Amino acid sequence: MAEAKVIEQVAASADEVFSKLGDFKGIEVGPGINGVDYEGEGIGMTRAIHLPNGSVVERLEAYDEQNRSWTYAIINDDSPLPFSDYSATVIVKDNGDDTTTVHWTGTFQPRGVDEAQAVKFASAIYSNAIKGARAALEN
Repeated sequence: MAEAKVIEQVAASADEVFSKLGDFKGIEVGPGINGVDYEGEGIGMTRAIHLPNGSVVERLEAYDEQNRSWTYAIINDDSPLPFSDYSATVIVKDNGDDTTTVHWTGTFQPRGVDEAQAVKFASAIYSNAIKGARAALEN
């Protein structure tokens, strides 16, 4: 099992950061994302993220608003991403000074690429999501 881990700081409160990163229905259409469909509510709900080369279906596995964490898994075998048996957890920690640390960790089996490439790919996804939250909150 490979692991990708990104730990980054955001200059905003933990509640604000979690409101952005903890919103499972928060994926928006934009560059590289053609559309998103959601089914259900709460733990067990799914989202299908439609990319130019296929769709990624993710299921919300755990959600803890009080501790600002959530876990999701990719559940479709035909996902265009280079992972199988994928699960990731996002934890948003209050630094006590109106800044936040985001811990995003994913575990998976690389598929179609070597482990280093898969880890780099996953890490880029996490960093880009945090960058988006940071841009929305730090302005």
